[in-house]
Amino acid sequence: MAYPITELVNEDATLVSRRCWTDPGVYALEKRGIFGRAWLFLGHESQLRQPGDFVQAYMCETPIILSRGQDRRLYACIDSCSHRGLPVCRADHGNTKRFICPYHNWSYSVEGELVAIPQENAVRNKPDKSRLGLKRVPRLETWRGLVFGSFDPDIMPLEEYLGDMRFYLDAFLGRFPDGIEFIGAPHRWLLDANWKLPVENQLGDVNHGAFLHSAIIPREAQDRIEELGHSVVTAPGHGATFRLMPPDAAVDEVAWGMEGMGGMLGGAPVQEYLREVQARAAERVGPLRARMKGLTYGVYPNLSFLWSNASFKVSHPRGPGRVEYWSWAVVPADAPDEIKRVLRTNYSSFFGPGGILEQEDSEVWVQQFRGCNIDFADDRPCFYGLGLGEEKPHPELPGLVSVTANEFYARHFFARWRDDLLAVEGRP
Repeated sequence: MAYPITELVNEDATLVSRRCWTDPGVYALEKRGIFGRAWLFLGHESQLRQPGDFVQAYMCETPIILSRGQDRRLYACIDSCSHRGLPVCRADHGNTKRFICPYHNWSYSVEGELVAIPQENAVRNKPDKSRLGLKRVPRLETWRGLVFGSFDPDIMPLEEYLGDMRFYLDAFLGRFPDGIEFIGAPHRWLLDANWKLPVENQLGDVNHGAFLHSAIIPREAQDRIEELGHSVVTAPGHGATFRLMPPDAAVDEVAWGMEGMGGMLGGAPVQEYLREVQARAAERVGPLRARMKGLTYGVYPNLSFLWSNASFKVSHPRGPGRVEYWSWAVVPADAPDEIKRVLRTNYSSFFGPGGILEQEDSEVWVQQFRGCNIDFADDRPCFYGLGLGEEKPHPELPGLVSVTANEFYARHFFARWRDDLLAVEGRP
């Protein structure tokens, strides 16, 4: 790059250069300084119940096979044959005993070990197969069933990396006795946008709802969000927005799932199940978190969680101007199958790839990228100064807390982003 990173994001991160989303040199630094050093979400243990189960994943643009070994341990390997580099896994998910390269039929175990080379029978000098397995991701850890990997062997433990973000994630995950499960393979779609745009939206931008989504979200609902809403940054890049409902709020007003299509239209069995979950919430997550009704969560660098619509999302980069967005529906693991089926509509109605709100958000991200890639506008950085300095510690909630209109969630993200790129700028 012909300019330093410090010119892209100013000191208090209120001004962010449009080149942050469009410049190939910036993207090259992101791959090394962020995706090469962070914990990245790979999947959920509910997708890998039996030995031999596997799912595809990505760490930035690197294809990963996440699998359950015959020893029942989890493994994450780069999907690239040690012989000629081809992918050895061609299915999104499944169960297998071997991954086989289609070129020369080199065969790998579900743990990534090389077990067979057909051609070696024709030569005298046998290769050492123990040195030719699939390259493993050096760090792999789980928390509450969520599986993360890192290319940095010296990265801090996952629980330390998540820090106080666990308090807010557990307000949802801890409500269900057996946790959650992911339903099926992820929906995937490509957008002509930068990977940071979906992340920023889901990290804390809940105040666009009544404007962009005005056909679905009435002004009264947005007023309620602004009245009861809290925005939190537990550490730069991690954030949560939620409504803290009054202590005397009716159960149907505070219970998770009730405001989704499944809760509204699913009938008495679904609604009774949701009321029962809420009735046990205080004993499972404590009285304060039992009153939380979440909106959007984010874990640095590219994992998002939508509470109301029960969806985990990952923003996978495919270059500075291309993103492959992955989205899973999640349901309580202990719910009856019929209730799971109905609750899945909380996701598909609004935030699957055909969901009304998802399409509107996706269009905005594409238009935002185009607006940052136009000529003669480099001298006009994007403004992120709303609410500067208003975020404060809270007596009961971990992290810095403010109103939902405060853009401090984005300022902290870009400050961390800037520092991560500075750490590798000028290094080979």
